[in-house]
Amino acid sequence: MKRILAAAFLAPLAASAQDLNVYNHALSAFNSGDYAAASQTFYELSETSTDADLRTKSEFYLAQSFAKQNLPVTAFMYYATILRAGKAHPYYLKAVEGLVNMQQQLGDQYLIPNLLNNTYNEDWATLPIEVLSRINYLIGGISQRKAKFEEARAFLEAVPKESTIFAKAQYLLGIVLVDPRYPGGQQMNDAVNAFETVLATQSKNQVELVNTQWLSLLALGRAHYGAGQYQKATEAYERIPRFSKYWDQALFENGFARFQNEDFGGALGSLQALHAPQFSGAFQPESWVLKATVYYFSCLYEESKTALAAYDEVYAPMADKLKPLIEGEDKDFNYYFRLVGEESNEGRLPKPVRLWVRSNERMLGVFSMLAQIDKEKDYINANQAWRTTKLGPDLITYLDQNRNTLTQVAGQFAKNRLVEAYRNIKNFSDQGEIIRFETSKSEKELAEVGIDQVRMLQKQALYRPTMPAENWNYWKFQGEFWIDEIGYYQYTLKRGCPRAAE
Repeated sequence: MKRILAAAFLAPLAASAQDLNVYNHALSAFNSGDYAAASQTFYELSETSTDADLRTKSEFYLAQSFAKQNLPVTAFMYYATILRAGKAHPYYLKAVEGLVNMQQQLGDQYLIPNLLNNTYNEDWATLPIEVLSRINYLIGGISQRKAKFEEARAFLEAVPKESTIFAKAQYLLGIVLVDPRYPGGQQMNDAVNAFETVLATQSKNQVELVNTQWLSLLALGRAHYGAGQYQKATEAYERIPRFSKYWDQALFENGFARFQNEDFGGALGSLQALHAPQFSGAFQPESWVLKATVYYFSCLYEESKTALAAYDEVYAPMADKLKPLIEGEDKDFNYYFRLVGEESNEGRLPKPVRLWVRSNERMLGVFSMLAQIDKEKDYINANQAWRTTKLGPDLITYLDQNRNTLTQVAGQFAKNRLVEAYRNIKNFSDQGEIIRFETSKSEKELAEVGIDQVRMLQKQALYRPTMPAENWNYWKFQGEFWIDEIGYYQYTLKRGCPRAAE
């Protein structure tokens, strides 16, 4: 019995000594920058070592090795393994920090944020302030999407001014506060203050500051519009730079603000820019209905009908193409992912709709993640040493699992957006029919009381629009869209309504 006990006692000591030697060899490779060799050895130790301390160290350095090789998705998978092991793992908090860094590198809006949200706990208070700020921002975004507004506000307000994510947190805080579903009603003043804080930020360390400021201008315009402050809304929209990422959306929304402010010529000017050939790929069905509405309220009935005819010409064929794509129960999410994601399907899907679906920030994030996964798979397959051992196949399996998850997420989102696009077209078509009915009714009423609208319009003079300043010039539009003129259009309208004409 003693000899058996002695043998059983000595074997683990020998195994630990051997593992320690292997670990030191892997650590030496890591410190010398040979991360591929270090990965192979750390992986073997994490899988086979009987020494708990060496195994946990190897798990952490394995994730670190993948991060050093610019394989953030692969690194994320191993940091996540440590996170799921719980607080007992000695590198638990280091893994949280690693996950936050990988999320920043990937721009992932789904996998890592949800993992952090589901495992968030009070022990994370000891994390570096920048890491904790990013976590609070990510969880605040998830809470906002789930309409947990008080929770979102608490997380976003916890991001300090010194953080590089402060401007983005303030923008999202404004979005939370201005949401009409917020308990107790909109917090308009607080929301505007949050957006103005972003616009006043000048710190060069802020992540995506310019883009966040553009979004804040768009949100500020919407906030003022919702409060009935249409002139302030216009001023916010017009601060968005021409040909910036959100300019077409700003033009459209500014058209509504100007219309509500009874600046019909300004509204048509914004829509004139939006309907320029440079925006031929934009999906803005409501813009034509707005144009018809502006003409209707000016009692310019022929122009209103012309705008609706243009809407039918552009968007009715899109509805015809979309209907068979979204109907039926035999299409899974992979179908919709391929439909939107693969260039070969461009002919099946109207280009403006496809661009509209793909341009969503979360969709772009998923496409970026999928591209990174494919890149990492190529890297792994090119490594002969990894491919001929268990490491390579295991990594490919993990990456494929994450790819399948993301494909399902993207497919579901793509389907939802396509259904939304189809319903938007149909809804605005219905609105167009109402305008047509009201137009015919108004024309009939004018005829019944003997008003000659054509003659009334002929008597009216058109005047140049008011010049904004002395250094501005006036050029009459002659059917050509010059790139330096787009965005500066201003209509002057005759009024076909008898009382208005008087």
